[in-house]
Amino acid sequence: LMFVELFGPGVEKVKQDRRIFKTPTRRTVEISTLSSNYHIELNPNDAGTADTFVVQEVIKEIAQFSPLHVNTSIQNQNKDINANKGKPTKSNFKVVFLSEADHLSRSAQHALRRTMEKYVSACRIILCCENVNKIIQPLRSRCLNIRVPAPTEEEICKVLSKVVKTEEKYQVSKNNGVGLDKGLALKIARHSKRNLRRALLMLQTCKVQHNVLVNVDPNVALPVPDWEKFIANMAKLLCQNQNTQVLLNARKGLYELLANCIPPSIILSTLCAELLRKVDDDLKHQINICAAHYDKRIQMGTKDIFHLEAFIAKFLVIYKNHLLKLYA
Repeated sequence: LMFVELFGPGVEKVKQDRRIFKTPTRRTVEISTLSSNYHIELNPNDAGTADTFVVQEVIKEIAQFSPLHVNTSIQNQNKDINANKGKPTKSNFKVVFLSEADHLSRSAQHALRRTMEKYVSACRIILCCENVNKIIQPLRSRCLNIRVPAPTEEEICKVLSKVVKTEEKYQVSKNNGVGLDKGLALKIARHSKRNLRRALLMLQTCKVQHNVLVNVDPNVALPVPDWEKFIANMAKLLCQNQNTQVLLNARKGLYELLANCIPPSIILSTLCAELLRKVDDDLKHQINICAAHYDKRIQMGTKDIFHLEAFIAKFLVIYKNHLLKLYA
């Protein structure tokens, strides 16, 4: 909606491309972009360690060309005004939208700071992130910070109902039930922890399992992702035994989670929550401090497996010493 207000309905004509970049080290990087004549959207995290080069190249390319309406004649500008229902497009810049900006490397963020200042007259940059603390302070100071709250449970229920109604329009058979049970929608919204993406995935799984989303048993168990079950089992094993073999097995599990694209911060927070459910109250504060320490190390470092394994090793030491004191 913001882009429509800035540039008019022409911004809604978007196309998806696969862009190929060649770095100075002759490495080929391919990323997906969504663009129009007025803006471009991309996820620099797809470029991996080459995110610095990719972001700079995209911004330089965008800054070289002005939006179509800037250099057009007066006659063409009048056509644009009529197409926009009497609202002329006054923006003489393009927009670069970077999603998951908190996953940018430190070098990419420092380079982006200088690039923003250089091309500020030709383009504007929007950084979308979940954790603003992962953005360096010099970059944050050059941006207008806007916090968007997570959707409420009522909003999630409305979205789920809308999705179900839209899907039912394209169903061949109408005998599988109509609509979404309000109790089930509310239960999904609560278990999703206000995460809309997670709620949609849970709704899809419920549809596959039960085939009907109305008159569902209110006590039905909602599906839990396999990676959460895996972490819960890992926490159980860590509390049962504290030896080097458990640590080696945990390392293999961490590699498997990272290979399946589970973010390291999510792994750490989920594992910490599972461990806190199984330990005494005397240890909870110490484990929380330990988790916060290694979460910061994950943000600052580049080898996530080192810090995840270090957290597990630290927990094994803390829990082992606690048991020795308890049964001494």
